[in-house]
Amino acid sequence: MPDSTANHADDGADPRKTPDDKSGPTPEQDKSGFQPSDSRSARRSDDGGKKGGSRGNWGWLREIVLIVAIALILSFLIKTFLFRAFFIPSGSMEDTLRIDDRIFVNLLAQETGQIERGDIVVFKDTMGWLPETPQRAEGTTNWLNEFLTFVGLLPDSSEQHLVKRVIGIGGDNVVCCDSQGRITVNGEPVEEPYLYPGAAPSEMPFNVTVPEGKIWVMGDHRNASADSREHHRASGRGFVDLDAVEGEAVVIAWPLSHFDILGSYPEVFDDVPDNPQSQSLPAGSP
Repeated sequence: MPDSTANHADDGADPRKTPDDKSGPTPEQDKSGFQPSDSRSARRSDDGGKKGGSRGNWGWLREIVLIVAIALILSFLIKTFLFRAFFIPSGSMEDTLRIDDRIFVNLLAQETGQIERGDIVVFKDTMGWLPETPQRAEGTTNWLNEFLTFVGLLPDSSEQHLVKRVIGIGGDNVVCCDSQGRITVNGEPVEEPYLYPGAAPSEMPFNVTVPEGKIWVMGDHRNASADSREHHRASGRGFVDLDAVEGEAVVIAWPLSHFDILGSYPEVFDDVPDNPQSQSLPAGSP
C-alpha cells in the first residue's frame, strides 16, 4: 500500500501549513523577499517636502519684509522726533560746513527750548529769504528719493531750509562793530574762531535788539552769507522765529573725510551778560 505521507511530501507542499495560510510571499513582495515602499506614501512624502520647503522660503521672506518694515518705521520715528538729516547746498557756513555736506540735526533742542548763542541751527524759511522754488514739471518727481527722504534715509535737500549760527537770542543787543571790528552782544565783544579764514565779523554795520521768541543768525562765511543782517536792512525781516527752527546741527555725517562733531563754542559767549545793557536800542534800529 503506498505511503500517503511520501506522496504529500513529493508535491512540494509544507505539511505544517494549511491551504488558508497567508504567511507566504504576497504580490507586493519582490522575488528577494523585501517589501517595497508604498508609492502613494512616497508621493505624499515628496509633496510634504515641497510644501515644507515653500513654507521655509516664505518664512525667510516674511522675516526680511518684517525687518525692513521695522527699520523704516524706526527711521521715520527717529527722523520725526530725534534726528533729521539735511544737505548743505551753499558755502555760507564755510569752513564749518561745506557744500554737499550731510548733517544730522538734533530736533529735541528746539522742542526743549535749548537754542543758545553759538548753536548752528536749521530753520524753515518762513520769512521769505529764499527765492521761490520753480515748480517741477509733471513726471519729473523722483518718488523713491521723496520716500527715502520722508522716512529719513536720505537727507532733506529742500531749498526751503537754511542753516546759520545763532549770534543773538531774545532780548540781546547785537552791534557791529566796536573799534576793533568785533561784534558785541549786550556790550561785550566776542572773538569768533569759527569765522571763514580772512573774513571780517561783518562789513555791514547794524545795531539791533532781538525780540523775545526770535533769534539773530549769521553765516560763518560772513561775506558770502545772506543772513539776518541783509534781510533786516532790506525788509526788516531779519529775525528768525524760534518756531521756525527745526533743531541744532550736531554732526557732519558725510563725506567721511569731513566727519565732525559740531560745536557751539560756548566759551565765545561766556562773558556776555544775560541782560541787555541800558543803552541798547529798540528792535529795528539801524
